[in-house]
Amino acid sequence: MKGRFISFEGIDGAGKSTHLEWYAERLREAGRAVLLTREPGGTELAEALRALLLGEAMDARTELLLMFAARQDHLERRVRPALANGTWVVCDRFTDSTLAYQGSGRQGPTERIRDLADWIHPDLWPDRTYLFDLPAPEALRRRAQARPADRFEAEDVAFFERVRAGYQALARAEPNRFLVIDANESIDRIRLVLANDCASLR
Repeated sequence: MKGRFISFEGIDGAGKSTHLEWYAERLREAGRAVLLTREPGGTELAEALRALLLGEAMDARTELLLMFAARQDHLERRVRPALANGTWVVCDRFTDSTLAYQGSGRQGPTERIRDLADWIHPDLWPDRTYLFDLPAPEALRRRAQARPADRFEAEDVAFFERVRAGYQALARAEPNRFLVIDANESIDRIRLVLANDCASLR
């Protein structure tokens, strides 16, 4: 039986990473084989590209193409084989991030991003996407307390407001795939929502 593909999305600082391992553990406790991974990253090559993307200055087109190069390697080497073996894949970001960040945030060509997605994974989108929604100023405050900023996290509030709006538009367009989570809620409340939805996917 084919595994399920789950993605976690949201602007930097929204808190999604707090729940990833916990969610994967709930699946394991329910008897599921789980691959917990991330984008960009997840393979040796994709992690090398991630380091470039987070740390090196580059133009918007280079950034976009590197995102999809990392995604192709990740899908080919890890995600597709895992799903084919019945493993549930829980991924920290997927193409929705590219649409929100490189599309809405960078104000890039959304139609080109969708063309690349149709080329790289026309048959594969997440079964469920959890969107952690948080106002950009609050996310910025949280990030500043947590860690030094990478190249994306160093962007200004206006950039993240555009990213957030991009995510919200994606969620409105696909309400059956997205579950929007109020990231201002307590950890316990968020995990209750996740647990209830996770049970419905089984």
